[in-house]
Amino acid sequence: MSSVAGDPVRARRARIARLAVAGKRLGYLLFVTATVVLAVGLATTFTDTYSGVVVGCLVAGSVVLAPAIVFGYATRAAERQDRERGL
Repeated sequence: MSSVAGDPVRARRARIARLAVAGKRLGYLLFVTATVVLAVGLATTFTDTYSGVVVGCLVAGSVVLAPAIVFGYATRAAERQDRERGL
């Protein structure tokens, strides 16, 4: 951890990696919520409210999850490249 504290680039990369993990958790949580609400809606009377919640969760999950996955891969690739170069 001392190498991260002394290097501003690695510190920023670590912060982005933490945000990417949080974004993945939130995105997947929104997808699970959409799935559960859809199942409940299908088991009961499927109303416009259920439909709106499902669509909203899917859209929000996609908006959050896509960049989180990309930034997660990018930070891991940058760390791997630094290790390979001996930095």
